[in-house]
Formats: sequence, C-alpha cells, structure tokens
Amino acid sequence: MKEVRLRVQRFDPSKDKKPTFQEYVVPAGEAMTVLEALLYAKSYIDHSIAVRSSCRMSSCGSCGMKVDGRPRLACETQLSELGSAKITVQPMDNFPIIRDLVVDLEGFFSHHREVMPHLERADAGEQEHPTGEYLMSPEELDTITQFTYCIKCGLCTSSCPTVATDRLFPGPQALAQTYRYLKDERDEAGVRRLELVDTPHGVWRCHFAGSCSEVCPKGVDPSLGIQLLKRYVMAAKPPRTKGEEAKLRPNPYLKGDR
Repeated sequence: MKEVRLRVQRFDPSKDKKPTFQEYVVPAGEAMTVLEALLYAKSYIDHSIAVRSSCRMSSCGSCGMKVDGRPRLACETQLSELGSAKITVQPMDNFPIIRDLVVDLEGFFSHHREVMPHLERADAGEQEHPTGEYLMSPEELDTITQFTYCIKCGLCTSSCPTVATDRLFPGPQALAQTYRYLKDERDEAGVRRLELVDTPHGVWRCHFAGSCSEVCPKGVDPSLGIQLLKRYVMAAKPPRTKGEEAKLRPNPYLKGDR
C-alpha cells in the first residue's frame, strides 16, 4: 500500500449530538502502525483529532482503541497486518467518551483501586517499615507471573459484555488482579479479597464469554484468572489460610521471625 484511508470517529459530547466519521488519506510507510498513521493525520492534516498515546511500544496501554471493530493497541497494530487500504478507528466501548478516540478511564481505575492492588500484611507496622525482603521461590512466582503483565490498557473491559450491562461489575482487569494478589505468597489479605468479589455484582457476574482474554495484548488471560478466583470464592477459603487473617503465619524471611 502506498496510502491508507483512515476513517476516524469524531465526537465531542460538549457540542455533538452523535458521533460522525471523517476520512483522512495518509501515506503508508513500511511497517507503519495505526498509531503512526493517526499521529501523521493529526500533525499534518487535522490538528483537532483527539488521540491518547505515550510509550509507542505497547507498554503503557495509553493507545487502546477499536481498530476495524476490534479492541487493540494502536501502537502495535501494523497497517500491513490489517490488509486493507481503508481502516476504521473508534474509541473503546464501555467507557465515557471525552473526545474522539479518547475515553474516560476514571471508573476503570476506581475498580482497580477497590480490589486492593497491593500487598497487605497482617502486621501493619512491619508493612510500613519493613526490616527485610518478602521473598518468593521461583515456583511461587510462576503461579502469578502471567497476571503481572497487565498494563491496564482497558481493552478487556471494552470487550466485556457484562461491563456493558452492569456498571457495578469490577470488570475482567480488576478481577484478574484480585486473583494475582490472592495467589501471591507474600500477601496476607486473602479473606478480605474474597469478600470484596463475592457480591451480587462481583465475580459471579462473569459468564465466561472469554472476549477479554481474546483481546488482551499481553497474554494475561483475565478469564482464566476469574475462573480460578471463583474456585476460592466457592470454597470460601483463600490459599494458604487455615484460620482468620490475624492467625496467618509470619514471614520467615524477616528479622525476628526465625
């Protein structure tokens, strides 16, 4: 291809009643990505196009959008991969539109914060002022590694049919991260984590459509994490916990615990 026609959805909720589409003809360079084509159009054709991006190397997740109807990272999607001289780009579904291709991620990150995406220790003083490292074995790390690859791009949430119908549903990203910390051998908040997701709008609202895993650019497989999380919720028992959280074992790697 010597050029590509970008069909960009335009919408400003402050003044527009409904979205429209505008086409831009962009020269297609070798190995050119959708993001590069959009930035070319913004720089040389229409400065008013609103698009969000940052790292340009599929690490930050900022450039999530729909490309030809599928949620993708624009920075890793090459024009040659799409095999068409006409490409449609739209904002992600299930998010409020700020303008054009930029969506509001505040609700997405709020759900992420609600599932406590950090390690919790029974000894709050030790957590705030640690006297040593919290160590893991390679085998323990293997159980959570793929779930740590999440870059919070929102593509899984955009593709989730449950998110589209239930705004209180945490979404696949938040639930998969719940499992990630639940299985982390260094964490001691298992009971609280299960309580957070065992609600009418929690983990049971996932009907295993699998679309979140299909579009994940990092192979996290959120639907797998959610199904594994359900196992612990059903048993009403987090991993490693035999009693109440206050009775959890001390960390043997910290000074004074040996």
